[in-house]
Parts: sequence; structure tokens; C-alpha cells
Amino acid sequence: MRTFQLGDLTVKRMGYGAMQLAGPHAFGAPQNREEALAVLREAVESGVNHIDTSDFYGPHITNQLIREALHPYADDLVIVTKLGALRGADAAWLPAQSPQQLESAVHDNLRNLGLDVLDVVNMRLMFDVMNPAEGDIEAHITTLAELQQRGLIRHIGLSNATAQQVRQARGIANIVCVQNHYNLVHRHDDALIDELAKAGIAYTPFFPLGGFSPLQSTILAEVAAELDATPMQTALAWLLQRSPNLLLIPGTSSRTHLRQNLAAAELVLPPEAVSKLNSVITSV
Repeated sequence: MRTFQLGDLTVKRMGYGAMQLAGPHAFGAPQNREEALAVLREAVESGVNHIDTSDFYGPHITNQLIREALHPYADDLVIVTKLGALRGADAAWLPAQSPQQLESAVHDNLRNLGLDVLDVVNMRLMFDVMNPAEGDIEAHITTLAELQQRGLIRHIGLSNATAQQVRQARGIANIVCVQNHYNLVHRHDDALIDELAKAGIAYTPFFPLGGFSPLQSTILAEVAAELDATPMQTALAWLLQRSPNLLLIPGTSSRTHLRQNLAAAELVLPPEAVSKLNSVITSV
């Protein structure tokens, strides 16, 4: 299954994440602006029609690069953005979650992307800056639903959310995707992924190699070598085979790495490789 739905939008399951186009820690200008623009153009030319971004990457820089490289956009290109944070002068991630801040962020994204309506907006929850944490999100989702009714947002998603927050949000508005940290060894959302799959809701994992121990990385590298693939390609292929509702957004600022990442969509893991990889989390 090569595609999945984001509401009424059909996207290929191998997408592209723009976070790394900004400077280190998604802050400041890219190290190579021309390469950043070339990566975006090659991604779309290679068939990618799902780009993940945010106006707090840079800030503003990745959205401006996307507009410069790709506008006017292809009819089937879906751009997914995130709201809920601002960047401090020291690159800190600061919550920006009031109704006024969320509406302002929508207008910033529209302006910098050159759009009249945002395809999908993920509400990045910040009860804990880096990890999902419980907290009432009624005001957040109600604000986005109102912006949706005004025609500024087409679809709503969540990022950095707990299962309970996903259920609360679904009681307020139609939720089309959830974007959380998930990979071969960081599998706290296994049950949530299965729950969303049954509901036809997409799940977008980030940090496909984040949180691996040296031993886990070694096992992954060994399996990758057996498949004549890179560890990143193998980790991405495992995600694609994990569940049909997983949408991948590997990021890079290099065309070489982009080609390697996109090639993972063609990598089919045999049962013995899947078994070895599935055992990683329980073997250490």
C-alpha cells in the first residue's frame, strides 16, 4: 500500500520533512541555500507529494524555502505544518498556544508558504516540550476548529500527543493524523497506531533512528548489511511494513541522502529480517 489518506487528500507514504533545511537545531539559515532548494525540487520531481514543515523551523526559513523552490505548487502536493511554539533568541523552543498565538501562526504559515488555506495543521502540544504529557487540549482544538470553519485550515492533526489527548481531540473535531516520536526501539505508541489504523487516521513518526542504544544500532546495522541497505533505509522500510497508516517524513539537506531515503520505499524486508528487528527492543 503506497498511499494513504489525510482526510480527503491522498498522499504517498514516503514523504519529506523540511526541518533539516534550516540551520543546526532547526534554527537560523541553511548552510547551503542552493542545495536546500535543490533538495525540495528533487523531492517533488521524484514523486513526493507530502512535505512536513513548520514556521517555527528557522523560524520562517523552511516555509520560505518551500515557497521559493516549489511555488506555484503542484495540484497534488500536500503541505503539512505545525503550530504551538515560538523560538527564543537562543534557539529555545517556547510554547505559543493561546488562541491569539495560534491564529497568528496560521497567518504566518499562509504568508510564508504563499497559500490561501493550509492543507493540514498539526497542533504541537507543549505540556512537556520534548515528550507527550497529559493536559486538557479542548481550547487548542476548539481554536483550530474555528479557524477551519473560517476556511483557513483544511484538516487538523496532533503532534506530541498522548492517546488520551487524541481521543479528546477526536471528540471535538475530525483529526486526520498524529505525529509523534516512534521507531523500531521507541514503540510506546504501538497500541495508538493500531487504534488509529482502525479509524483510518494517519500516524507520522519522527526520529526514525532516535533513541537507539549502541547495541541496538549494531543489530540494525547487521540486518541492513544483510539486505545491502543502509541502517536508515532499513529503519524506514520497517516503519512502512509496520502498519499501512504510517506516513514517513525523513528529512535531509542533501540530495544524496534524499535519494537514499526515497529508495527505502522499494525495500521489502523478508520475514526473517522483520523478526530480527522486532526482537531488538526485547533483547537489550
